Amino acid sequence: MLTPKDVVIRNLGACRIDSPMKSHFPAAALNSLFVNENEGVLLHAVLGEDGIGPDHPECKVIFELAGPREKIYFDPSKTRCGIVTCGGLCPGLNEVIRSLVRQLWFVYGIHRIHGFKYGYQGFIAKYGHSVVDLTYEMVDGIQFSGGTMLGSSRGEQDPVEVVDCLERMGINVLFAIGGDGTLRGAQSIAAEIEKRGLKIALVGIPKTIDNDIMYVDESFGFQTAYSRAVETLISAHVESKGAPNGIGLVKLMGRHSGFIACHAALAMNDVNFLLIPEVPFNLEGENGLLNNLRKRLLRRNHAVIAVAEGAGQEHLKATGAKDASGNVILQDIGLFMKDQIASYFKQIKMDVNLKYLDPSYVIRSVPASPQDNIYCMRLAHNAVHAAMSGKTELVVGRWNGHFVHVPMALATSGCKKVNPVGDLWLSVLEATGQPMQFE
Repeated sequence: MLTPKDVVIRNLGACRIDSPMKSHFPAAALNSLFVNENEGVLLHAVLGEDGIGPDHPECKVIFELAGPREKIYFDPSKTRCGIVTCGGLCPGLNEVIRSLVRQLWFVYGIHRIHGFKYGYQGFIAKYGHSVVDLTYEMVDGIQFSGGTMLGSSRGEQDPVEVVDCLERMGINVLFAIGGDGTLRGAQSIAAEIEKRGLKIALVGIPKTIDNDIMYVDESFGFQTAYSRAVETLISAHVESKGAPNGIGLVKLMGRHSGFIACHAALAMNDVNFLLIPEVPFNLEGENGLLNNLRKRLLRRNHAVIAVAEGAGQEHLKATGAKDASGNVILQDIGLFMKDQIASYFKQIKMDVNLKYLDPSYVIRSVPASPQDNIYCMRLAHNAVHAAMSGKTELVVGRWNGHFVHVPMALATSGCKKVNPVGDLWLSVLEATGQPMQFE
């Protein structure tokens, strides 16, 4: 259970400098422009769920509202900023970089902005990565390209060496763009900054196409990812209908959370079976997946199956190996399902035409959609406002429809997952027509 102290945002000190935004807007608009420190967003927007009533202690938990402050902590004329992108690629990374630079340059008048290349490696001397001096001209148009102009890498680096670099370069503000691994690394860096008594603000911007960051309605790149996944599902549907007993099998991203698979299936609305990590399933038996697939083919002569990469790991032998970010390396459920389906229908002597599609890297490397670009821009703007106000060790996100500040410790406290008894999964069951469980 959360308490009010769990959502408190750490500040570097008192804000005594007038925001330069005062000169950009008419005086009449200033009262509505600036956010007061006592403005916030309730943790729970709906009462009644999970026993949450008006007197429940969590109803007193209020996230700090994001946005510009009338007084800021850093003097823009003396501020130097850094930007780093970490982890896997994701649609929208370049838009976030572009919006950060433009917000710092044009709104706050900060022209010393440095991009650190290839994730946290960019701070470490032994890698020899150069630092990019970012200008508004340099970032013009990068939003139309996938990936990140700064490059990226996985894995934490020694926070002592990272902070050494920040000190040497006189960095006052660091923006870390990434997912849970990036944010955990940022926490370690923030702890080292605090240990040394340095006045450096560290603000995270949540990036993961899996949409699994806690207490953030949506991470950037997610909209684009599931929109592109729809294109592959449509192709699988066409393939399945183009041959007798056609089966289109698609593996989508989603290590521990099935949000991409769920949203893509709903948007496409021709998926017949959806498998996600949150809902275990059986292959064999009267109500197992394979027998249900057989009955579907007898009834309709074609089927589309979407499976998230983390689904069905209980059927595969875990190796215990981990990647550079500390994530357990999953076994390939897509190829496993392909083999199981082929073997089953061969055994029952029923001819099928199985097509397998895996669009994973296509999905994550494309430019962001217009909707995602808007979201990326607004996240970046609010990240700059937070940092210039001396707020640190936080993630800027959207919660209950409003932009808020979420402590990094809270954002990394777990993994957001699809509720198997919630309305999203219910919508999937209604759309696919699949059983509640394959058992």
